[in-house]
Amino acid sequence: MTENDFPKHARAVVVGGGVIGCSTAYHLAKLGWDDVVLLERKQISCGTTWHAAGLITTLRDTEAQTRMAQYSLQLYSDLEAETGQSTGFINCGSVQLAMDADKAEEMRRGCAMARTFGVENREVTPAEIKELFPHANVDDLVAGFYFPDDGRVNPADVAQALAKGARQRGVTIIENCKVTDVMFDGERAVGVQTEQGDITAEVVVLCPGMWGREVGLRAGVDLPLQAAEHYYLISEPIEGIHNKLPILRDPGRAVYAREEVGKILLGFFEPVAAPWGVDGIPENFCFDEIQPDWERMESHLHTGMERLPILFDTGIRQFFCGPESFTPDHNYLMGRAPFKQNLFVACGFNSLGILSGGGAGNVMAQWINDGVQPMDIWDVDVRRIQPCQNNKSFVVDRIYESLGIAYQMHWPNRQWETARNVKQSILHDRLAAAGACFGESAGWERPNWYARAGQEATYEYDFGRQNWFDNNREEHIAVREAVGVFEQSSFAKLLVQGRDACAVLNRISTADVDVAVGKVVYTQFLNVRGGVEADLTITRLAADTYFVVTAAFTQTHVHAWIHENIPAGSFCLVTDVTGAYAMLSVQGPNSRALLSSISSGDFSNAQFPFGSMQQVEIGYQNAMAIRISYTGELGWELYIPTEMALPVYDQLIAAGVDHGLKHCGYHTLNTLRIEKAYREWAHDMGPLETLLEAGLGFTAAWDKSGGFLGREALVQQRDAGALKRRLVQFVLDDPEPMLTHNEPILRDGERVGYTMSAGYAHTLGGCAAMGYVNNDDGVTPEYVAGGSYTIEQADRTYTARASLKPMYDPKSVRTRS
Repeated sequence: MTENDFPKHARAVVVGGGVIGCSTAYHLAKLGWDDVVLLERKQISCGTTWHAAGLITTLRDTEAQTRMAQYSLQLYSDLEAETGQSTGFINCGSVQLAMDADKAEEMRRGCAMARTFGVENREVTPAEIKELFPHANVDDLVAGFYFPDDGRVNPADVAQALAKGARQRGVTIIENCKVTDVMFDGERAVGVQTEQGDITAEVVVLCPGMWGREVGLRAGVDLPLQAAEHYYLISEPIEGIHNKLPILRDPGRAVYAREEVGKILLGFFEPVAAPWGVDGIPENFCFDEIQPDWERMESHLHTGMERLPILFDTGIRQFFCGPESFTPDHNYLMGRAPFKQNLFVACGFNSLGILSGGGAGNVMAQWINDGVQPMDIWDVDVRRIQPCQNNKSFVVDRIYESLGIAYQMHWPNRQWETARNVKQSILHDRLAAAGACFGESAGWERPNWYARAGQEATYEYDFGRQNWFDNNREEHIAVREAVGVFEQSSFAKLLVQGRDACAVLNRISTADVDVAVGKVVYTQFLNVRGGVEADLTITRLAADTYFVVTAAFTQTHVHAWIHENIPAGSFCLVTDVTGAYAMLSVQGPNSRALLSSISSGDFSNAQFPFGSMQQVEIGYQNAMAIRISYTGELGWELYIPTEMALPVYDQLIAAGVDHGLKHCGYHTLNTLRIEKAYREWAHDMGPLETLLEAGLGFTAAWDKSGGFLGREALVQQRDAGALKRRLVQFVLDDPEPMLTHNEPILRDGERVGYTMSAGYAHTLGGCAAMGYVNNDDGVTPEYVAGGSYTIEQADRTYTARASLKPMYDPKSVRTRS
């Protein structure tokens, strides 16, 4: 391409020519974007795409990831007819193997959920596995799970087919053109700088693959990922090996296997990985390989080959090692970059780029085109990332665990073991001394439950009642009958200040926040379609100052949402003050008496009503006390200047002895809120669920001056008649089973939805869950009451009671007592 031919402007510039970049460009063009430029530093599919295994397996962790995989499967089977370029798609099916009862239980649960999304599957015996793949050793298996619609592709051909389809629709693809920086006008991305010249653009999409962290740092976006060594071997030809043999996925041995032109390809997801390119990826890296570490991989080779013993007698034609990048939480990085305009990202696919590439490109294109994500992908949304999670040492240390995590047991409440203690509350050591068993969320070490004296504060994982079940019961009952204290310093805290702060927040909040100083408002932020983008509290501290509190994992998203919705010229500033305050939540019927015993403040109902804030003194210290509840009981949240938190905590614990005070963890906060049917954002609602569907219409100030973002969509839905989808609370009749989430909901034997969150409701006497019930003719109170409900888990079903209203204290008398 000559200098005169090099484009100077495009509607969209896509950076990166791997499968994700090619898919995004292809789908933008398919939506009518006829002025798209894709820039690739070397050649299409180089980097990591070209050496992928090409597995298209549709059993995924979430609905969104399943839908993306299903879309990819269909797209890759159709692309050749459209473009003339083969993708090498073979519908061979796949089998996942279970070596023990726990893995079989995990798979049965996942398969039940997958059937809700139309993923065909069935359990097979070891003998049936042998019939499907005769060379497999099945002696150590208890079961297998067969997915007949799964398949495989040639990854490089997929990228080339997408690129060809994009070109046919008008996309300009330029290879050997390195992007050196993203250009900005303020916070708005306006193009890219390349070694061949600048290109201005209305939208920039970063699909940089394993270069993501480096590219993100230059653009001011946190894209935490790290490359690691990734291995597979290819045998010599073996008689009887053909391309219709199913893919074998063997978590117990951390390997997968498939046919490769009459040979066996055996791939590895070893539990402890090896980082690669920690000090930077070589500048000229293209279709390169990494020298294999035979010594490190020897035991993994032996373990994996035991699944296909013929490999011991067959030569290894190639032992391949290539780089693949992984994120710290093993989820993708997709969506709108926070604090930026017109900048989107898609990378960090954790060796699932081919599998998800077609669907991910489709999602990205629709998101860019419509301004709203087409499905709920919070688990892979780049806005979940905290700046601390992009710390290089953290990212490198986590890679040892994150590469192999997909092939490990997916226990309920499983905690990461590597790269811990990023953030600790000032009260951390006090909590540890009290028996806290810590979990990690958004980098914070948080007390999930408290061990009794003599009990080890560690998890013993199980699909039934885990070793902390009785601890949770005692904590739960303490809050219901006496008083508990929750350390919640990790909650994000934002100050919104300025003469236009009220107008800014009122425009994006469903509730009216133009309230008296000291008033606490529970509200949501919505997108233009009425979907819930945030669920939080806002306290007015002064005429021009508000205090916003939201969950720790939403810190980046909520901060960015407010920031990005400040109109030009407005006097409004958002400041993150999370670290400035510790937070102790004191909850339960004895909370008033306990706080009154250590403070001169008047905590009576008349002087300190629900939904209000007051500054109080506790000993020599001060605290901002907010009367609010996420437990369904009388209680206050104490926001204490960090430097004063230790003495306040000590006074509270000392005085609590006389009031039955108990330390309580986040697991107990969860069981209490589920029993009360309190919602949690990203579990029970998200960008695709409207305020009305989530049962939170009571927060909407329909007639406030200026309205609120998303109101028009809500009014249209409200006036259309009965909702076709609503969040319902369930409680199992049998007190023994434990639900987690993602269990199918059946009404009169028909699937109508699945659970979003679950926890044991100790007061109600059984496991409780919340999930959406769907009905085209409307989910009315009569419809809910008129059905017979069961919850499906693995190969079992449990009868359940269903209610649109909270089954515990439905009128919320206790919180306002």
